[in-house]
Amino acid sequence: MALTPANICDFGWQAPEFDLHGVDGKRHSLSSIAGPRGALVMFICNHCPYVLRQLDAILHDARALQAQGIGVAAICSNDEIAYPEDSFELMLALSQANAFPFPYLHDDSQEIAKSWDAACTPDFFGLNADGQLQYRGRLRGPKGERELFEAMMQIAETGIGPQAQTASMGCSIKWKPA
Repeated sequence: MALTPANICDFGWQAPEFDLHGVDGKRHSLSSIAGPRGALVMFICNHCPYVLRQLDAILHDARALQAQGIGVAAICSNDEIAYPEDSFELMLALSQANAFPFPYLHDDSQEIAKSWDAACTPDFFGLNADGQLQYRGRLRGPKGERELFEAMMQIAETGIGPQAQTASMGCSIKWKPA
C-alpha cells in the first residue's frame, strides 16, 4: 500500500467551518467542537492500516488534549461506495467498539476534505483558538515522541505551532469518481 504524505503546514490558514452528521446522531460544526485553547481535526477512516495501527495512541492523545481545553473531532471522507468498509454504519461500529471520546463525522459529499485540502488518513489539523492552522504533522516521532500532543500543547499556550514539523503519512483519501 503506497504511502501518501499530508501537505505541509500553511501557518495561519483559516480553517473553514463545517456542518457534518456524526455517528452520535448529532450535527457538529468546527465552532461546536473547538475548545477554548484550540481544536484538532483529524481525517481518518475505518480501514486504513496506518490509522488502525495508531488508533490507541490517537485516542489516548485526544483524551489528554480534551482535558487541556482542546476540542477534537475526526472526519471520514472516503468514498463509501468504492470502500464499503468506510460506511457510516461501520464508522458507528468502530467508534462504539473503541469508545471514541470525540465526534466521528461523515463527510459524504467530500466537500470538507476538499476545502481543508486533506490528503491522507490520518491527516491532522492543529488549530489555535482563532481557528488558524498551526500544525499539520504526524502523531508520533520515530522514537515514540508525542509530536502532535506536544505541538497542540504549544499551540494552546502560545497560539503558535512549532516551525519544524514532519508531515503525517498514510493512505490517500479515497475520492469519488468525477
